[in-house]
Amino acid sequence: MSIARRDFLTAFLGSAAATCVARSVLAEQPGLVEPVHRVASAAASAGPNAPPLDVALRIAQEGLAQCREHVVDYTATLVKRERVDGTVGEHEYMFVKVRNRKVSNGQVTQPLSVYLTYLRPASVKGREVIYVEGKNDGNIIAHEGGFKGRFLPTMPLPPTGMLAMRGQRYPITEIGIENLIVKLIERGNTARQHADVTCTFRKNAKVKDRVCTVLEVMQPTAHPELEFYQAQVFIDDEFNLPIRYIAYDWPKKNGQAPDVIEEYNYVDLKLNVGLTDADFDPRNPQYAFYSK
Repeated sequence: MSIARRDFLTAFLGSAAATCVARSVLAEQPGLVEPVHRVASAAASAGPNAPPLDVALRIAQEGLAQCREHVVDYTATLVKRERVDGTVGEHEYMFVKVRNRKVSNGQVTQPLSVYLTYLRPASVKGREVIYVEGKNDGNIIAHEGGFKGRFLPTMPLPPTGMLAMRGQRYPITEIGIENLIVKLIERGNTARQHADVTCTFRKNAKVKDRVCTVLEVMQPTAHPELEFYQAQVFIDDEFNLPIRYIAYDWPKKNGQAPDVIEEYNYVDLKLNVGLTDADFDPRNPQYAFYSK
């Protein structure tokens, strides 16, 4: 996994660039009541004089442990936009099914499994992709949607190959909430080495109908090992999992709004829904991989 090159990032929603978010899906509403015990507990665990970033790392570590122990699978609508080759694309919507990787006594007992189908925009609507760790010779199985899908066949593709990565910042092998938490911890440990990095918490935010606590990080000085200027993650108060994250680059000029690097949102997240092997089988009759 190429962490330095393909890092999931989060960024400060309050900047002007964040107004481009799909408002019908994502909203922030002040004045909502939500629990405060998680931040307080993490602060106590990190120590009485711990800086806020250390508290944030403690929350992330607890969330990762909870995810690995209790989250078997989930479904969601993933809303994303990414800067690829210098251009920020439009929001893409896809329905995703994920089974988390599980390991027992050093053996993989449940491989990372991913199914996704694109919902919009129209140019990619109907595209389907399946990846199962250790299956299909390590390839993804994919077919196009839209007009191209009428003529192009279902194909196995290397997940980091040119065709699979076209228009994407990350391979499908790095998708998912658990991978996100791991990346956030890694980036947080790097950020804490710099004295001018700041971290704050903001409560009573919402992603659609989910009440969240927001972690905001600012890294004002660009260093080669740092990947973002401003960062934000929305942590679902009930699930204790990140469900929204967005990244901004350092402004090109003083006073200029920062450019988007990437944005990811897990909407309508449902945990432990009982996904089976059939959900990750391209021969599933509910899918269109091999339809005639």
